[in-house]
Amino acid sequence: MLAVFDRSVAKCPEALQSPQQQPGAGAAAASALKDGALGHHFATAHPAAVNVNLGSSGLLAYSLDRQNPLLPRLFAVVDDIFCLFQGHIENVALLKQQYGLNKTANEVIIVIEAYRTLRDRGPYPADQVVRDISGKFAFVLFDSSCKTAFLASDVDGNVPFFWGSDSEGNLVLSDDAEVVKKGCGKSFAPFPKGCFFTSSGGLRSYEHPMNEVKPVPRVDSSGQVCGATFKVDAETKKESSMPRVGSAANWSSHY
Repeated sequence: MLAVFDRSVAKCPEALQSPQQQPGAGAAAASALKDGALGHHFATAHPAAVNVNLGSSGLLAYSLDRQNPLLPRLFAVVDDIFCLFQGHIENVALLKQQYGLNKTANEVIIVIEAYRTLRDRGPYPADQVVRDISGKFAFVLFDSSCKTAFLASDVDGNVPFFWGSDSEGNLVLSDDAEVVKKGCGKSFAPFPKGCFFTSSGGLRSYEHPMNEVKPVPRVDSSGQVCGATFKVDAETKKESSMPRVGSAANWSSHY
């Protein structure tokens, strides 16, 4: 799977960008969104790939090529909400009941419904909603109605999931590390375990929601800084200022 979001939709963490790749630094690599270049590369590398143009917001691509049968890939669109999902949810029956879904709903539909419940009603903190998903998973969701991105990975990082920044600061995500390298050069890293990212709230840990997440520079074999990994800072606590939201509130304005 592949997702590229314009920096106006999902602002890439500055620490993820290597000095050579930061916008305005004269990086040689082209924008991953220019002429759909990275989407075309993905389609070449993965036969029968489906590319979805999100206009000025970015692009999505999906393929069943070389997928792990134990961690299948799924794609769905419901009411202008696009979602790429890879993996397996263990507590499917419980989540179907919680969100009032029918028996035919699968993992990707559950994630879409969980997001829509957060967006429209906000009954729980976003970190709790992701934490309630038990299994091996990584997902990327885009809500075209409010140009919001939402993504997460399980607590053990069982599904390969990488992210990076292209030369213009656009966010690139894929389960294929080589695709992210193609679009981001050295400005990429594995997506942090047990974390989620939203357009308005950035990167947060749902496993340890009261702790800050701090970047740790990555150094390659030649000694060059190439992006950063992100770790939960056990010493730094967030201020307890979680807002209460009513039934009419849009959760994305708070997270």
